[in-house]
Amino acid sequence: MHEFNKLMSSIDRAEYKPFYLLSGTEPYFIDSIEAKLTKKLTDEASSSFDYSLFYGNEIGAHQIIETAKRFPLVASHHLVVVREAQHLDKSTNLIAEYLSQPQMQTIIVFCFKYKAFDKRKKLYKAAKKVGALLETKTLYDNDVVQWIRDRLKVAQFKIDEKTLQILFEALGNDLSKIEKEIGKLKIIMEDYPQITPQLIEQHVGFSKDYNNFELYKAVGKRDFLQCSKIVKYMAENPKNHPLVLTIFGLYNFFRRVLLYHSLGDKSKAASLLGVRPYFIKDYEYACKKFSIKQLIKAITLTLEADLKSKGVGVKSANHYFILQDLLVKVFAA
Repeated sequence: MHEFNKLMSSIDRAEYKPFYLLSGTEPYFIDSIEAKLTKKLTDEASSSFDYSLFYGNEIGAHQIIETAKRFPLVASHHLVVVREAQHLDKSTNLIAEYLSQPQMQTIIVFCFKYKAFDKRKKLYKAAKKVGALLETKTLYDNDVVQWIRDRLKVAQFKIDEKTLQILFEALGNDLSKIEKEIGKLKIIMEDYPQITPQLIEQHVGFSKDYNNFELYKAVGKRDFLQCSKIVKYMAENPKNHPLVLTIFGLYNFFRRVLLYHSLGDKSKAASLLGVRPYFIKDYEYACKKFSIKQLIKAITLTLEADLKSKGVGVKSANHYFILQDLLVKVFAA
């Protein structure tokens, strides 16, 4: 995110480049740079004359270059945005040639999503010389939690660690969705700067008591009754609690408890496990409830449940049955 923040700051300072090569697996950052440039460089008066939007599956490199050579009529720059630029992959050499002598009052934004741009290509090398490069990567869960915290701070919200984790469980790792939901909360909760589990349940539509976060805590305590209640609720609300994600989360939970078991120096546990220090006590407690042998068995059972959730070895991937069966076998091990 450092390069993203650096690029956003340079745009704020009006330090523009003639070409922006934005690529990678996290589309949110690409969309944010495009939106930022569009907001800074266009307005109602200039957008009809000095803003051109193309889609890579509908356009050729020749037309992009011809458009880029035009001088702006109203604004300081002519902004040319190419979305779905990955469809232009075979004709990017022409754009690389254009960048040897670019029109300095034109800014081309090349949005190449869902994979990194090939660094061996001429366009990458040309962009490195005269333009700005950004390669985005999908954030790990722990990074998403920190990102949510940072966005809430910007929105002037206060939130504690437990509630932050619940909000993450509610919103998932879709950064665009998170941004929209925080925007909605800003409007709805203008007079409530402190986000609480109750407010999340009320406005995000996510149970503060029955979610993945609470399931993992209940498993760590070997509280089978509470686990059953949570699993029943989640099976009845599969849209908010996808089975594959729940099982993946259980796998990570058991893996982290096993890792905590093996640590000699527990002082560095949070960074090694990839969790926030606040939650270390949950893993410490789970270590008392599960032996290493039981954890290895639990991981094996979770991997088997993962296959079942994808339809392997079962006639029907029943949400409740698969999770309940997994918990029975884990607690019996």
